[in-house]
Amino acid sequence: MKVYKFGGASVKDAAGVKNVALVLENQGFEQCLLVVSAMGKTTNALEKVVEYYFKKQDYHHEIEWIKNNHIEIAQGLFSENHPVFGEISLFFDDIDSFLRRNKSPNYNFVYDQVVSCGEMISSKILSEYLNEIQFFNHWLDARDYIKTDSNYREGIVNWQETEQNISQLDKINSYVTQGFIGSESNNFTVTLGREGSDYTAAIFAYCLNADEMTIWKDVPGVMTGDPRKFENVKLLSFISYEEAIEMAYYGASVIHPKTLQPLKQKNIPFYVKSFLEPGKPGTKVSNSTENESVESYILKENQILLNVETRDFSFIAEDHMSLIFTLLAKYKIKVSLMQNSAISLALCLEDKFGSVNDLNEALQKSFITQMTKNVSLFTVRNAALDQLDKFYKDKKVLLEQISKKTFQMVTA
Repeated sequence: MKVYKFGGASVKDAAGVKNVALVLENQGFEQCLLVVSAMGKTTNALEKVVEYYFKKQDYHHEIEWIKNNHIEIAQGLFSENHPVFGEISLFFDDIDSFLRRNKSPNYNFVYDQVVSCGEMISSKILSEYLNEIQFFNHWLDARDYIKTDSNYREGIVNWQETEQNISQLDKINSYVTQGFIGSESNNFTVTLGREGSDYTAAIFAYCLNADEMTIWKDVPGVMTGDPRKFENVKLLSFISYEEAIEMAYYGASVIHPKTLQPLKQKNIPFYVKSFLEPGKPGTKVSNSTENESVESYILKENQILLNVETRDFSFIAEDHMSLIFTLLAKYKIKVSLMQNSAISLALCLEDKFGSVNDLNEALQKSFITQMTKNVSLFTVRNAALDQLDKFYKDKKVLLEQISKKTFQMVTA
């Protein structure tokens, strides 16, 4: 069985949905499970709904705009009396009904119940369209299969229960389901982290013992750098699981960090291909010894540099580190780079949940801190260490770190 994941850019409009069908025609649709993201920028728009709701502002106009956008896409795919239009309306009625009845002050809980609707709607539209053109499939609610804890917005998968659920699927059939979402023991929706649809595909691939998994992107595959940010980048045809995990850890946006682990455990080959040119080979990630160790560039923007220093001029010791990392875990802040000296610790941070100010306030009870926002982390994998001078040009370097294969700098 094959698992395909299509991101929001691939289904952003009616033409995109039709192109998915062309990709499937090119690749074969038999015994295939499709994981689909929300359409276009729907997730961002639904995040605004949640934001307006908690600010007690009028969120109804935003819901109406998203609804009309999906209806417009459906009008380009179906006749006007198709039942999918009723389905679309029901999804948006559910959002409105939930927000009217909700009593929970938990932002993350509300976020997951609302934002997850983007995937539900997009998968329903795609499934119905494929059935319409004789690509017969069953629509699955991923929440019935992927079970998690109650860690809203960053759900941790219950692998035993999830594998038991997914393994019951009949592999003779084809399916369409949602990325990004699962559910906890009370069947409330839990999302798997931003951009988590790749991870969803890997979960299904693992539990189905899939022959292969492919992520369809608007780029030819894994490149030596984001072509929107770097010049003269090229395609990496073959990379190992280990290299892909390293690239994802350092911030390569084309690969979700959690995706590789379940695939590697069962040696399931993973492809990154272009939905614009489905006939081209793209990038293969596997245990292959043909790993291309080519200099690659990764830029993570909107980072925060936090310097933590002891108040009494004592060394940064194990007890200090334990306290700092306990607080990082509490506020769900990811460390992208760390460097310590005798009395200070420099941390380059990613603040996905907007809690860095709370972290800083908590740290100031025990330490002296200095925070610099809106910095960038530039990483070079497989760097030619004797040719690093070119990377310093026109940059204000706040922090740098060099290891055997990797060069990193934090710049203002």
